[in-house]
Amino acid sequence: MDDINSGNDEKGRELARETGKREEQDAQRQREMATEKGRKQGLDEERNREKQDKQKAGWGTGMKIGVFIIVLAIIVIIAAFLTVSVQVTNVSPGDVLPYTSSYGTSFPEGQTIQIGNTQISAISYGNSVTTDVNGNQQQLQVGQTQDVSEQHARITTLGVITLMNTNFQIDLTYKGERDNRAYFDIAINTGSQVPSELIRLLLPSEIDATPI
Repeated sequence: MDDINSGNDEKGRELARETGKREEQDAQRQREMATEKGRKQGLDEERNREKQDKQKAGWGTGMKIGVFIIVLAIIVIIAAFLTVSVQVTNVSPGDVLPYTSSYGTSFPEGQTIQIGNTQISAISYGNSVTTDVNGNQQQLQVGQTQDVSEQHARITTLGVITLMNTNFQIDLTYKGERDNRAYFDIAINTGSQVPSELIRLLLPSEIDATPI
């Protein structure tokens, strides 16, 4: 009986050792799996951080390029505005001038105003005005029109870019006198269609030109 009990005890201990060994192996596998899972999570987090850093760097570079382009465009616009040049020369009349831009203007009485190569002054007497155009005087009643000799205008910017290159001819229509200023409607006839903003460059600020 003692031998039987001793054998059973030995088998029990052996079974316990095997069970403990299996449990230890299972625990080791779980630890290894947890370690591997943690390593993968760490790698994923590192990749995500690297991806986010690259995106941030990309956005930063894109923003810098965008700001640079905007600043460059502003500089070019300012330079273009500051370098606008108007050159007017006399020409022989006769070209067809089918396009017209009209402006309401007022000339300070007796003051000489230069439009292109033409010098104009006006002195009003009630419903009439005496104009002096390059030394040639003419009297106009309200509603009458005076033609000014045809000229050629070339407007450039940045020294090389041509904005306007056309012959033009001016018509002055007397509208009356008020507050010591003679009022005229000015029609500028051109050989090609030109934006009114460019044609406006031919008119000095002293006559307060307003498109009509």
